[in-house]
Amino acid sequence: MPNNIDFFAINADEVPRARDFYHKVFDWAFEPWGPPNFYLIKTGEEPDRTVGGLQERRELVPGGKMIGFECTINVTNLDETIRAIESNGGKMITSKFHIPGVCTVAYFQDTEGNVAGVSQLDKP
Repeated sequence: MPNNIDFFAINADEVPRARDFYHKVFDWAFEPWGPPNFYLIKTGEEPDRTVGGLQERRELVPGGKMIGFECTINVTNLDETIRAIESNGGKMITSKFHIPGVCTVAYFQDTEGNVAGVSQLDKP
């Protein structure tokens, strides 16, 4: 049996505010499940695929090295997504940068202070 990553969680001080942010920015759907204020997140219709990587710990937010797993969300239009992040209470913490042959990526903090990335894949 493969040992695939198939789940992630976003921590929030104000769950309704976080749900609103991710729904407005990424059009994710949320379904109550399990304990109070816990929701399953439906991010799309695509089948499972290989995700994940291992890298040296880095400091995306000045003065604080990343702790925990880093999540990057693939989007079709990075500039539009950056505008949506900022207009819905998020904050960009890096400028976008290009990884040749892979994608263009930028990192943001959500309304709860969590750090994540958004990337637009290079066209083949």
